[in-house]
Amino acid sequence: MAEAERIIGTPGTPDAARAEQEGPGRSAAPGGGSGAEGAQAPVGGPGTEGTTGPASAPGDSGVPGGSGASGAPRAGDQEVPADRARGRRRIAVLFVVAAIAYALDLVSKMIVVAHLEHHAPIQIVGDWLKFEAIRNAGAAFGFGEAFTVIFTMIAAAVILVIARLARKLYSLPWAIALGLLLGGAFGNLTDRIFRSPGVFEGAVVDFIAPKHFAVFNLADSAIVCGGILIVLLSFRGLDPDGTVHKD
Repeated sequence: MAEAERIIGTPGTPDAARAEQEGPGRSAAPGGGSGAEGAQAPVGGPGTEGTTGPASAPGDSGVPGGSGASGAPRAGDQEVPADRARGRRRIAVLFVVAAIAYALDLVSKMIVVAHLEHHAPIQIVGDWLKFEAIRNAGAAFGFGEAFTVIFTMIAAAVILVIARLARKLYSLPWAIALGLLLGGAFGNLTDRIFRSPGVFEGAVVDFIAPKHFAVFNLADSAIVCGGILIVLLSFRGLDPDGTVHKD
């Protein structure tokens, strides 16, 4: 009788008392494990999710860089639209600057032709600066009057080059510089095409006459300022696409 009680266990035995204290479902697992030790499954075992391993976040597909089940966009996908939007803003700045430079040059030339041409010069700062209307068949500041057609072609080529660079434009200073060049080139090209003596041979209207210096106009000023800014940006190592080269 004592042998049977030892085998099947009785409430009076220590083993049975410990089992009752641990409660239902905490009985010893096969292989000698009991209690919490027996209930813990091996970490990373087949068909299990180890209790001590990190819980996967909702929507995480488990693939590095993946978008997950929720379909959230990746960081790389967000950078492309941002770059495109920034490029569009820089192109908008370029054309706004060009439009302002072109409009100022065009309006100033219309006023000069209407009110100053064939009249006495207007003194602005004594003998140091005056407004005097002249027709210039050459390049900026009156150089090369025998090459009017060539300068017309050069102005057209500059416009095409700027339009090509605009597709890769991400730098604000470069947008301003190219806008000045574009507006100035359009201003003088308009004179070359529409003013006498003929198409592509027209003389440019100049009227700003500093003392001991060539007479020029606002388009020439925009071209020179844009060129100086480009030189400064090149010395700083800044490219039109926004990258910086350091020596």
